[in-house]
Amino acid sequence: MNMRFCKQRRQLAVDVDAVSRVIAATQLASGEIPWSPGDKTDPWDHVEAAMGLVVGGYFEQARHAFSWLRTMQLSDGSWFSAYRQGVPADRTRDTNMSAYIAVGVWHYWLVTGDGRFLESMWETVRRAIDFALRHQRPGGEIAWAISPQGRLDPMALLTGCSSIYMSLKCALATAAQLAIDVPAWATAYHRLGEAIRHRPTLFNMTKSRFSMDWFYPVLCGAVTGQAAHRRIDRQWKKYVVEGLGVRCVSDQPWVTIAESAELVLALSAMGDMEKANIVFSWLSEHVFEDSSFWCGFTFPDMTLWPEEKIAWTNAVVLLAADALFGLTPAAHLFSHAGWDQK
Repeated sequence: MNMRFCKQRRQLAVDVDAVSRVIAATQLASGEIPWSPGDKTDPWDHVEAAMGLVVGGYFEQARHAFSWLRTMQLSDGSWFSAYRQGVPADRTRDTNMSAYIAVGVWHYWLVTGDGRFLESMWETVRRAIDFALRHQRPGGEIAWAISPQGRLDPMALLTGCSSIYMSLKCALATAAQLAIDVPAWATAYHRLGEAIRHRPTLFNMTKSRFSMDWFYPVLCGAVTGQAAHRRIDRQWKKYVVEGLGVRCVSDQPWVTIAESAELVLALSAMGDMEKANIVFSWLSEHVFEDSSFWCGFTFPDMTLWPEEKIAWTNAVVLLAADALFGLTPAAHLFSHAGWDQK
C-alpha cells in the first residue's frame, strides 16, 4: 500500500481498512454484494459497495462484483431491481439502477489505471446506458422504470435522473478514454442537464420530502456554481440536523449515515470543503465495535435503526473520506471543477 495513503488513513476519523473488510465480508462467492448478510441486492447499491471496495484497495473483490453484473445483465442492457443470491426478487427494470454501472467502472479505472478492465466492461456499460436512454422523453427527462409486467412507467424522478446524469458523464469519459465516438450520448447528456436545471415540473413523481432530491442535482454536477450554493443554502435547515447529520426525509426524526455522507460529497464537489468537513465530523461517533458505520438513528432518543451493517452505507462513507482526504486518484470523481477541466 502507498505510504502516503497509509499516513492519511491514520489521520482519518474512519478506519478505512476495517470498513472495507465489512463490505468484503458481505460479498457472496458469486461476486454479488447484498445490502447486508441475507438481505437483497440491488444493482445501484451493489455498484456503490464495489466502489467502496476499490477505495479500500480490495481490487480483486471489486472486479468480481463487476463480473457478477456483467453475467447478470439482461438482453436489453438492464438489470432487475432486486436479487437474492442471484435469483430475481423484483423484476422491475429501473433506468437509474441500470445506468450506475458506468460510474463504478470509471471510478475503478481512475484508481487503478487498468485499461484492460475498462475495455472488458465497455460493452456492458454501453448496453446499460443505451437501455436508460431509450426511455428519455422529449423534455430531456428519463422515465424511471419498466414494470415486471413490461409496462413503461412514464414518470421521472429528480434523484434518479440526477444519478443518470452522473452515469452519462462517466460513460462519456469512458468512451473518450477508449476513443469511441458516441454523439447521441452527448446530446442526451446535454438535454438531461437542461431538464434538471431548468424544468423541475418534468419530474412528476414528487419526492421533495427526501433529502436526496435536494442535493443530488448538485452531487451529480448538473447544478453548479452559485446556483449550487443557493440550492444547498435554501433548504439546509429543512434536512440538516446540526451536530448529527442529514434526515432521510424532512418530516421524520431519522438521520441516515448514507445521506449524510452523500451531502459531504455534494459539498466537496461544489468546493465547500469547510461544511463538508464539518458534516463528516458528525459521523465518527455512529459506529459499531468493528468500526463500521450505522445505517441510521432516530433523534433525540439516539436509537440505532435499523441494526444491520449495510454494505453500501459504509461504501459511501469511504467515498466521502476519499473526497475530503485524497485517499485515491479518484478523490475528485464528483468535483465540479475537476470535470470542468476535462
